[in-house]
Amino acid sequence: MSRPTPYCVFCEIVAGREPARIRYVDEDIIVIVNRLTWVPVMLLAMPKRHMSQLDMWSSGIMERLGTIAVDLGCMFCPNGFRILSNFGYDGLQSQSHGHIHIIGGTYLGHYA
Repeated sequence: MSRPTPYCVFCEIVAGREPARIRYVDEDIIVIVNRLTWVPVMLLAMPKRHMSQLDMWSSGIMERLGTIAVDLGCMFCPNGFRILSNFGYDGLQSQSHGHIHIIGGTYLGHYA
């Protein structure tokens, strides 16, 4: 008997079983608006397929994911933005599904 897969909100969003405000979607990638609102623009770009943060960064999808993140950053944050990626507990990674953050819409100062 196989072990059930742990619940992943991002996989549920990709499957259409959880709501999200989608800003970009294609066959392999989805970009959603983060539910957190620390700054005016908080987008999450991720592969549709569940993979760890490390797997995502070492896979071939990162080039496309990065290009899409930059394009959306330029579109939604014309005065500048940051692209962030958190790794592990100490790095404040809260979801096991690999993703990157696009944040901006205001002056971010030295730290956001």
